[in-house]
Amino acid sequence: MNQSFNQLISEIKKVPRVTLDGSVTSISSGIVQVCGLSKVGHIGDMVSLHPKSGPPILGEILTLGKSTVSVLAESGAERIAVNDRVSHQGPIPIMPDFSWLGRVIDPFLRPLDGRPLTNGPQEVPLKARPPEPATRKRLGARICTGIAAIDTLLPLVRGQRLGVFAGSGVGKSTLLSDLAKGAEADVVVINLIGERGRELRDFIDDTLGPEGLKRSVVVAATSDQSAMARRRAAWVGLAVAEFFREQGSHVLLLTDSVTRFAEAHREIALSSGESASLLGFPPSTTHELMSLSERAGPGGPGAGDITAIFSVLVQGSDMEGPIADTMRGVLDGHVILNREIAERGRFPAIDVSKSVSRSLPDAATEDELGILSRTRSTISTYENSKVMIKAGLYNLGADQAIDHAISTMPKIEAFLANRSLPSIEDAFSLLENCVKNSDEFEDRNRD
Repeated sequence: MNQSFNQLISEIKKVPRVTLDGSVTSISSGIVQVCGLSKVGHIGDMVSLHPKSGPPILGEILTLGKSTVSVLAESGAERIAVNDRVSHQGPIPIMPDFSWLGRVIDPFLRPLDGRPLTNGPQEVPLKARPPEPATRKRLGARICTGIAAIDTLLPLVRGQRLGVFAGSGVGKSTLLSDLAKGAEADVVVINLIGERGRELRDFIDDTLGPEGLKRSVVVAATSDQSAMARRRAAWVGLAVAEFFREQGSHVLLLTDSVTRFAEAHREIALSSGESASLLGFPPSTTHELMSLSERAGPGGPGAGDITAIFSVLVQGSDMEGPIADTMRGVLDGHVILNREIAERGRFPAIDVSKSVSRSLPDAATEDELGILSRTRSTISTYENSKVMIKAGLYNLGADQAIDHAISTMPKIEAFLANRSLPSIEDAFSLLENCVKNSDEFEDRNRD
């Protein structure tokens, strides 16, 4: 009964009190100029364009003028003509509910799984301000993910914001899938931005499965959809995650990928007249990325946390590109996937020597920090000598540190391939066994 009443309230709130119409005056480069809505429209409001044939087309107001507004149509401007009627709708109300768990929706809150979507009684903003910095909680306890490298060398804690940086085809989506299934969280919100349409069903059925979907909300905007939809998907996913955080839940937010969000924003910003810089990205891109990241993280007093994983698609493994450089600076750590590691068959292809979690050293005990230090030292020694070893120029016995690294690295590589460990304690126990002769080696080296 209570749920039915809440649904009735939400449906009443969605009914516009007054419908105001305008008309199309011109169309250029996919941007539609509309007169008659300047006094009522706001940037970001939605409108409905009514072509003479076919269904209405959803659009978003990009700029405001004294007599006209600029509108970006969701599905392009091909069917739109001058003098077509345009109805002002205002912002689409986002009213999340716990019944959204297990659902797949698009950025305009249309269900993609064929079932009606029940709204909650309370509306949340599309682009909310983050919690006040002085009142936000600190990062919380470690999260068990089941992934060996992340549970030990690159720990993830509650409220942390982590970036996964990778080129195409290196296993980025697979790593996010493992996190969606294995990470400890009350709710998982998954933003699929610009993904191939055929992969959505595979992700839901095979990757998440029925059990994973039960605790998840999936917001999807596929690669064939407009820039408006792809950019909006990231904002809607964060708004849904913020709702669950305010209810006291620990939310795992997975966004794949933030690069496609930035590309969608670039397309819209350039269409609305903003100048290009930053290798083609407009200046506002940096602010949009920082705002997106800042909304995630710990909540205020009495609220839960949003632990966020943002995937960053790096073009040609260029970690110095504007998107990668910005995200690396604002996040609480970065995990870099290496194509060479993927090509030799080790997944996840995490390059431990170039990846960092800023939750350390607080997220590990003194004993665990000692194990991590020995492991990183071994990996570093091997990486520095790898060219010489592969070329056959190194003779065993010439250097004890290199000898030790050569004998230990196969064990570490096997450890890093683990993707279903039951606990963090088990992960550290396995890692300690890999490097347990390090102390003996150091003693012999000192003697």
